[in-house]
Amino acid sequence: MNKHRYALATSTIVAASLLLSGCQLLTGYQKIDEAENAAAVVGKIQPIAGEVNIACLGTYHCEIMQIDKTLIIAPDKHEPIHAQMVATLPRDKSVKYPSKAQLSMDMTPLTNKNAIKIVPLSASGMAGLTNYYARVLPAKREVHVNFYPENNMGYVERFAMIHDFVEAGTYQLRAYQKKSSQNSGSLLETASPAPLCIELLQDNSVQRRFCKQMDAERQGEFVETGMIKAVSPAPKAKKTTA
Repeated sequence: MNKHRYALATSTIVAASLLLSGCQLLTGYQKIDEAENAAAVVGKIQPIAGEVNIACLGTYHCEIMQIDKTLIIAPDKHEPIHAQMVATLPRDKSVKYPSKAQLSMDMTPLTNKNAIKIVPLSASGMAGLTNYYARVLPAKREVHVNFYPENNMGYVERFAMIHDFVEAGTYQLRAYQKKSSQNSGSLLETASPAPLCIELLQDNSVQRRFCKQMDAERQGEFVETGMIKAVSPAPKAKKTTA
């Protein structure tokens, strides 16, 4: 069985191109720089024994669009496609609720490996939108996420990953700006923001990392990098004498 894991991504920029000057950075990447504390950006996830929670964070807004073949968030309305998928109890129409009443959460454990529930997590950095996290059972999953680095729905970074969620627990896909250690002599490269990277964290421990490649051949692709542990060389065999 081929256990190779890969990530595919494309980025779409609908907004008109902006002329950058000096060391100006896009506002979205400034937002990423502020998102160092995951707990401050992501609300409280309610773990359930035996389940996998998948959340995204690090930009103005992000959406878990699809898991395996199941669509979750409508890309045009930015809302759940199926209300039944949202883990909340429906309001009783016969009862008059206060305008700011909180809905009770239906956190019944999942029993079907194909079942997916999404849970409201926090208010988005974009007005009127909500961040959700997904609940699934442990299995090999294909996860699609849309990240919005700017406060602009016209600019979206699309990320897809196949991962074997063997262990139950909380997983986070965190976007951040990769800091460059070298100064480029190109004014265009200096003015452009550093590449976007995505880290997969399992219970706050980084498991995988993907960074967007800026070279001509793979520009626009997220490539997995930087998580291979160094292997110590084998000791040399001692010479024996007759």
